[in-house]
Parts: sequence; structure tokens; C-alpha cells
Amino acid sequence: MKGVFLDYSSLDKNDLNFNDLKSYFDDFKLYTSTTPEQLLERIQDVDVVISNKVVLAAEHIQQAKNLKLILISATGTNNVDLVQAKQHGIVVCNCQGYGTAAVAQHTLALMLALATSLIQYDRAVKQGQWNNSPIFCLLDFPIVELSGKTLGIVGYGELGQAVARLAEAFGMRVLLAALPNRKMDASRIALAELLPQVDFLTLHCPLTEQTRDLIGAKEFELMKNSAFLINCARGGIVNEQALANALRQGQIAGAATDVLTVEPPTQGNVLLGEDIPNLIITPHSAWGSVDARQRIVSQLTENLKAFINGNVIRQVN
Repeated sequence: MKGVFLDYSSLDKNDLNFNDLKSYFDDFKLYTSTTPEQLLERIQDVDVVISNKVVLAAEHIQQAKNLKLILISATGTNNVDLVQAKQHGIVVCNCQGYGTAAVAQHTLALMLALATSLIQYDRAVKQGQWNNSPIFCLLDFPIVELSGKTLGIVGYGELGQAVARLAEAFGMRVLLAALPNRKMDASRIALAELLPQVDFLTLHCPLTEQTRDLIGAKEFELMKNSAFLINCARGGIVNEQALANALRQGQIAGAATDVLTVEPPTQGNVLLGEDIPNLIITPHSAWGSVDARQRIVSQLTENLKAFINGNVIRQVN
């Protein structure tokens, strides 16, 4: 059996073990990346293609004559034409739930950094402000305790639930937002009712037409000016211009995001403005612990083994 991993460098930083996965192939090639010009040559005679972000469009699938299985080394499936794959009898499987612990941990890290003014204090010390303090410590920036504060969670799947457990360990009260066009139940609160109550708002819902710009100018007006926003979900759920405005105008106290609408922001981004106060941006790295990335490799192996044994798991088409 022949296989190819088209863009393993998006997953591996020379710290992962691929031996179990390789053992199922007679011929297995790992490419750090694959350009559109290289794609057809690399997939035309293989049985299994693994891709993280390389696009497998209809024309590629049509010309890959031996292809039987596409393994996506991520959860999102937008890089594969699922309809075309199904029409050609090609099974497509993804990976799921591999980054729950890492993203939940990152979410709490961002919350703590905002609550403790961690970035500001680190910068102040390195700039010599502590050296010049008339007292033994430096208390120039606000410090907020999580205990007793209210956390609003938008998206209460596996990730949202993991964040809730961590927040409750810090003594926080957790409120759940009702997503647009979802059936209301007693445990969920309409977003307009939830926003004025929260001290922290964290997002863990998918980006859909219903959630695009879910948090915009109107929503920021409803929030306390002492509240913080954390987005470890997807760029586009928060309107970036509205967030920049809200921070500049002091409508909220601070924000942290691990995602932007265009990644990487090669053409710049409104949130990269140097005059935006109390904004932390991390480079879509919340998911990227070595444990989570090795878990992806394990799930790829599980998916492949299950396919070979005729018991497909994590199939998305």
C-alpha cells in the first residue's frame, strides 16, 4: 500500500513519532509541504493521502486513480471536496477531540494573563520600572481574581465543558449562552441577556453563517467595561474592527485571541494596530501541544487501521 503525507510540517516540529503510522505502508512519503503544482504528481498513484491544509479539489480527486482513503490530520474538512470523494468511492476521515486539554489550558492561560496584567508587569520589569519603585513591589496595573467572577461560555461542546471545569476549579460561576437558531433550554441564556452579567466571555463555537460576527459593536455595548473577551474558537466569530474599537474606547477591559479571520495575517490585520490597549494575540497555537499533535498521529493510525479492517471510524463523508 502506498501513502503520502502532503504537509506534515504543519503538524510535526521534529518532535513526533510516525513509526506506527508508517508500519502500515509499503511505500510512505512525508513531504514538509505541497504546492498546487506538485499535488497531482504526488497523489496520482497512491492509495492513501494524508493532508492537513492542502486542498484536494474535485479535479485532484478525479485524477487520483488509485486513491481509496483521505485522512485529514485536523478536524476541519473544508480542504477536501467531500461530495466528489464520495462519488468516487473514496472514504474521508478526520481527527477529533485531540486538542481539548491544550485549548482549554490555553484559554485559562489567556484569562489569567488578562486578569493579572501579566504582560504589562513583565514589560514594566524589563523596562526598569520596578527598579524605580518607591516601595518593595510594583502595582501599577489592575489585578483581578477569577474567584467569584462570572464566566460566560459560547459553545458548550467538549471544549466548552473542559473550560467550564477549569473555571469552576478557580471558583468561577459559569453561564452558558444559547447559540443562534438553536433550541433554547433551561440551562442556556440568550446572548443579549448573558453579556451584561459576565466578567469574562469565552468562545468555543464553530464559525458558521449563524455565528459569523456573533460578537460585534452591539454586543460590546452590552458588556461591562470591566469585562474580558477570549476567543480560542475561530476568527470571524468576533468582528475584528468592532473589537479594536471597543478596546480603544474602553467598552471592555481587555481581550485575548488565538485566531484571526485570515491566517497568517500576511496582509496585516486591524487587530495588529500598536495603539490597541490590553489585547493579547497568540498565533493559532492553542491546539499545538506536543501531546495534542502526537494524538493526531495516533488518530490517523487508528483511522487507517480501522479502514483496512473494514470498520471505518471518524468518517466525514
